[in-house]
Amino acid sequence: MKRFFQFIILVLPFVSFTGNDSGYSIKIKIKGLKDTVCYFGNYYGDKQYVRDTAKVDVNGNLIFSGKEKLGGGIYLVVLPSKKYFELIIDKEQTFSIETDTVDLVSNMKVKGSDDNVLFYKYTNYIGGKAKEVEVIKSKLEKTKNKDSVALCQKQLSKIDEDVKNYKLNYIKEHPQTFLAKVFTASQDPVVPKEIPLLPNGKKDSTFPYRYYKSHYFENVDLTDDRLLRTPIVYNKVKYYLEKLTMQSPDSIIKEADWLISKTGGNKETFKYLIYYCTYNYETSTIMGMDAVFVHMVEKYYMTGKAYWADSTQLAKITNRALILKPLLLGKQTPKLTLPDSLDKMVSLYDVKAKYTILVFWDPECGHCKTVIPKLKTFYDKYKSKNVQVYAVNIEPNIDEWKKYIKDHNLDWINTSNANKKGEAYYFLKQMYDVYSTPVIYVLDENKKIIAKRIDVENLYQILDRLLKIPPTK
Repeated sequence: MKRFFQFIILVLPFVSFTGNDSGYSIKIKIKGLKDTVCYFGNYYGDKQYVRDTAKVDVNGNLIFSGKEKLGGGIYLVVLPSKKYFELIIDKEQTFSIETDTVDLVSNMKVKGSDDNVLFYKYTNYIGGKAKEVEVIKSKLEKTKNKDSVALCQKQLSKIDEDVKNYKLNYIKEHPQTFLAKVFTASQDPVVPKEIPLLPNGKKDSTFPYRYYKSHYFENVDLTDDRLLRTPIVYNKVKYYLEKLTMQSPDSIIKEADWLISKTGGNKETFKYLIYYCTYNYETSTIMGMDAVFVHMVEKYYMTGKAYWADSTQLAKITNRALILKPLLLGKQTPKLTLPDSLDKMVSLYDVKAKYTILVFWDPECGHCKTVIPKLKTFYDKYKSKNVQVYAVNIEPNIDEWKKYIKDHNLDWINTSNANKKGEAYYFLKQMYDVYSTPVIYVLDENKKIIAKRIDVENLYQILDRLLKIPPTK
């Protein structure tokens, strides 16, 4: 229990608890603590959220109570010092515990909750094993003797095996407890040692990965929302989507839909997984992952399946998806025709180039003043390779714009949206999702989007790859 813990006082908008008349009442006595306040909260996803607070009297007594029953999961009692201890909350929600500040876990005594008696038996067992591991690792750091190293590694393996067997025995002896479900869900698949052969007689080198992935959620019951109030679901989902799934939008969409389908009608887990995938991929820094966000909105929000979203939230998220959809990788960019510095209309689609760099900028923007000269250096190197730049000034500063073009010898296609007023001016920004400048797109000869929202440094790598230019040694 010596992990670093940052307790976040937040209200989670999509957490729900089932209320009834019995409620919860947890009486606590902590020797060595007095005249202060403690917090009571629970895990949810990758964070911890406050559920209740309680005053500690002069004798170290406090009580957390409420009229509504708590959703099952792993909860935490946090002291002012940020030290904390965990509790299992499930069917038993009226019980008492006693401990002291010398050692919150080792000195824990529980009455009225068999789940927590078993839980603290386990935590003390793990605490003892952790101390053994520390001693062995200390020996490893001090020796280079091969026999001593081998012995230490053998001892560590034995401890690891002991812990695994402890959990397996617990699952067997107490199968109906929530902790048994936690242990079960925490297990990783064990890949068979026998590797099947391919038709050519060689071992299938992809078998371990495919087996591990296909069995990764075998022991995780996504129909049980109690697991949301542990770190398990978040960690499992994150690892599965980021490490076991090919990092392409289509692959992630397929796996995300599959995970959501495994919730089996559990509204809370269904809600959490949709929220996780929608938010995670809308804010992803990996180019192209906004396609996952658009899919989630179209499949779950725009169809009314996201029952928790009110009209304001729904309108906002739908509008965002509608803006991004025409700008996904592989899509043809929206048509664009604007006047150049001589007031001649120039169409983006009339640009005859193998690759077009579309950039939205503002000559008075501080960041643009850094990026545009770099883009000019890039253009001077690649313009002979059938690469063109179509630059759009998005602000009404014609004189500054023309001066900047002349001063920096911007000999690419320069256009301006400055003459567009009112709705037309803002429509262009929305059409290309220009909420800050500069914004750079890479288009192919058919004006399909190859890359977007990238910096100039990435342009070199992308164009070298597209033009099949070998890397400079």
